[in-house]
Amino acid sequence: MKISEHISYKEATKSATAIRLSIENNPNEYELQNMELIAEKVFEPLRKAVGGPIKINSFFRSIKLNQAIGGSSRSQHCQGRAIDIDDNYGYMSNNDMYNYIKKNLDFDQLIFEFPDDKGNASWIHVSYVDADSNRKRCLKAIKENSKTKYIDITNE
Repeated sequence: MKISEHISYKEATKSATAIRLSIENNPNEYELQNMELIAEKVFEPLRKAVGGPIKINSFFRSIKLNQAIGGSSRSQHCQGRAIDIDDNYGYMSNNDMYNYIKKNLDFDQLIFEFPDDKGNASWIHVSYVDADSNRKRCLKAIKENSKTKYIDITNE
């Protein structure tokens, strides 16, 4: 089963934590439709621009899995509406993927996750709801006093 041309169901639902803790991580039909939509509207156009594979760190997370990893109770991953991506293959940097999405694609939230000392994002979080509801909200996630803090960078 495939979510889209370049995302398998297995890749979209894979979680080492879910396996380790024996947590079911299977989306229902509504969540699956959301996953297909973000794949169509964000992931596949980005992959075409990148010109090669993009690593998916996290896509769908069941509520139980999301709680187990300490995720936000409002996480869009639990609805199949968010993907965490990473450049592990050298086709386009996380910073460049972030900028491409921001300038060229529709999205709800785009998060520049935990930049290193040189300003390189550790990974990119992107979510998609629908064309009428997307906020085009851009955030930067940083650690401050051992807690995650989100800074609005929409207008940067």
